[in-house]
Amino acid sequence: MVIDDSQTIRRTAETLLAREGYQVVTAQDGFEALSKIADHQPDIIFIDIMMPRLDGYQACALIKNNPQFSSTPVIMLSSKDGLFDRARGRIVGSDEYLTKPFTRDELLGAVRAHVRR
Repeated sequence: MVIDDSQTIRRTAETLLAREGYQVVTAQDGFEALSKIADHQPDIIFIDIMMPRLDGYQACALIKNNPQFSSTPVIMLSSKDGLFDRARGRIVGSDEYLTKPFTRDELLGAVRAHVRR
């Protein structure tokens, strides 16, 4: 699952993952994502930090606090590469942090590291 308010980022990630044979569900914010997560039960979640209504930190905390999804890997996506941002991501339960713009190899590397086929 790819959650980002930028249509460009959603499409880019979706295209890169689909080319590798992965099924991809997208959402444009945390609220939309929460209902789709329950419906689709993704194997991995990529989530932008800065989004309207429910930001990535809040959404990640909600996902990780739900026993059904607490072990689902959550990868934070951000254009910020600061130590504080990375630490805050870890505090709310993220499993990894990718800086935008991410590369194909970074995206697929995160999937390979956290998802067993």
